[in-house]
Amino acid sequence: MDLFNSDQLNLFGGSKNLLPFDGEVLLYPHFFKEDVFEQLVNETLWKQDKMKIYGKEVNFPRLTAWYGESDKVYVYSGVVNVPVKFSPLLGVIKQAAEQQSGHRFNTALLNYYRDGNDSMGWHSDDESELGGNPVIASVSFGASRVFQFKHKRQKDAKVSVELHNGDLLIMQGKTQHHWLHQVPKTAKRPGPRINITFRWIG
Repeated sequence: MDLFNSDQLNLFGGSKNLLPFDGEVLLYPHFFKEDVFEQLVNETLWKQDKMKIYGKEVNFPRLTAWYGESDKVYVYSGVVNVPVKFSPLLGVIKQAAEQQSGHRFNTALLNYYRDGNDSMGWHSDDESELGGNPVIASVSFGASRVFQFKHKRQKDAKVSVELHNGDLLIMQGKTQHHWLHQVPKTAKRPGPRINITFRWIG
């Protein structure tokens, strides 16, 4: 499969900033026209991570996988992620995201939302390994899910967007300094979804 075929990729399409201030989030709808959801489900080395809440160990409400260059260990929510080498498919998806964003990436965090009960809570991607103003490219495959932002200080500043199969979302500038984001649970019973966030770890 060649994701760079002009019939399968919406390169350099226009986008406007979804945030009203203090950051930049660009959405490129249906950036990937080729549906690779099932291939990602089958090829990815999924794992069920755990976290501690009030001293009790519980499962993350999603499956995860960490891919990248061999020395790029990433720690979040107390979980140490040692990367698996990029698959050919992840490699071409990464290259397309790099081409659109104008930035290089050396790691990818994959999240598998199996149903509406799987979610990602409020957080910022502001770990020191990511640098001061990280550029993060987020790709969605599978069912549509709502993605939300809220400002860290101005509590009435909120943004919500529905991400669909093949959408590319790029977060950059001071977004991680000033905004939190999440994928909330939903009772609408959506199908399964995979999200890939590409980033550069120095």
